[in-house]
Amino acid sequence: MKLDGSADIRNIVIGEDRKFFSATHEEIEAGATTDIYFLRTRDILKNLGLIDTKVVADVFSRQSGVICGVEEVKRLLEGRGVAVCALREGERFAAGDTVMQISGRYGDFGMYETVLLGMLASSTGWATAAAECKEASGESSVICFGARHIHPSVAPVMERAAIVGGMDGCSCILGALLSGAKPTGTVPHAAILIAGDTVRVARVFDEIMEDDVPRIMLVDTFKDEAEEAIRVAEALKGRLAAVRLDTPSERGGVTPQLVTEVRSWLDHLGYNSVGIVVSGGLTPQRIITLKQAGAGFFGVGSYVSAAQPIEMTMDIKEIEGRAVAKRGRLPGPSNASKLVKII
Repeated sequence: MKLDGSADIRNIVIGEDRKFFSATHEEIEAGATTDIYFLRTRDILKNLGLIDTKVVADVFSRQSGVICGVEEVKRLLEGRGVAVCALREGERFAAGDTVMQISGRYGDFGMYETVLLGMLASSTGWATAAAECKEASGESSVICFGARHIHPSVAPVMERAAIVGGMDGCSCILGALLSGAKPTGTVPHAAILIAGDTVRVARVFDEIMEDDVPRIMLVDTFKDEAEEAIRVAEALKGRLAAVRLDTPSERGGVTPQLVTEVRSWLDHLGYNSVGIVVSGGLTPQRIITLKQAGAGFFGVGSYVSAAQPIEMTMDIKEIEGRAVAKRGRLPGPSNASKLVKII
């Protein structure tokens, strides 16, 4: 399926056996996720004999951020006869900066405006939020736990963007593998609830998991967090890497006072090497506060997954070598010296 004009929409058949509502890779490449008016634009320009008009288009944002999604746009536009320059993924940009510039025949890429802007906007929003969390955590590790807050079809995109933004890893299996990393995670409350005892789970986890998997155990399921932390530390001896605090809001959540208390008990009993992992509603400011209290590892979910997309705009700035612009914009392609050629 390849959409060449608005009439082709009639050929799209939504099968009764379709399981999910997310777009397939083939549908994205075919143009089925673009806005309808870009297909109508093709109809008009073909009728006028202008579909092959050579243009230069700038992509920019009115917000600052950390660019991400460039690699997906590259894969979308490769082989379509266009030249593309862009910022490197993970690079910071200021409001108004051109983040990408596309040159070629309008008919070869114009219909993908919706698609490429969406790729950049969502991933850049996630990467920017991740960068804020990493800046707050400093040398301490921060992992993305956001997959559960977002549709599974885009969860790997989001978690990859978090790593591009500077996070040290992610829990989503596919998100990690797409980033060339191993998924990071410990043991959920479900395992401890079903087994009936935290120490029982900790011992089995230590027995069956590979040596390169850190022994990190939740300690807020049944008992007081400090008490449970000591029980697990005594059971695993020197093999316990850290305890994780994920106390629910119904019990007051993870507070600096709780972190300090657990840290003090661990240190007092000689378990200075056991770290403290915190998760649950973390924000950059909470990361700073909890780090000061003694936490050394952070799992962040909704702050990244719920980050607002950083809106992107694409403007045609040159037609057949002549500088143009819509009202309110400066004519001619921007002289974006930071852009590098990717296609």
